[in-house]
Amino acid sequence: MKNNLSVFDCSTIDLGKINFDEGNLTVVENNSGFPFNIKRIFYLYDIAGGESRGAHSHKECHQFLIAASGSFEVSLDDGKFKRQIFLNRPDLGLHIPPGIWASEINFSSGAICLVLASHQYNEADYVRDYSTFLSLQNEK
Repeated sequence: MKNNLSVFDCSTIDLGKINFDEGNLTVVENNSGFPFNIKRIFYLYDIAGGESRGAHSHKECHQFLIAASGSFEVSLDDGKFKRQIFLNRPDLGLHIPPGIWASEINFSSGAICLVLASHQYNEADYVRDYSTFLSLQNEK
């Protein structure tokens, strides 16, 4: 983790919505004002209502979380400050830069968390132990 970002650098971005009589459409494209180029997409689903996921940080990877269906909260921690963001709209996402400990919590039943990532999967990029995360934050 090479930066001194805080939870206040995590921002929600309104992706916009195109309305049709048949429903709505939201578009995400690289090089269109999105905060990073997308290299990986995955989604979390079939998570029991009230359950949690995540609980890690990244050294290099940016993530962008969208509640594609249902709702959940994202608990953010930079080692000094904590913040929670509620996501419940498929046209609004949360940008989480590297160096922020994040947990997705309080999933509604049937929720789908869509994650857009700046890097391919690399286990070495993850910090999964909270005490290690705090040690890395204190080294900055």
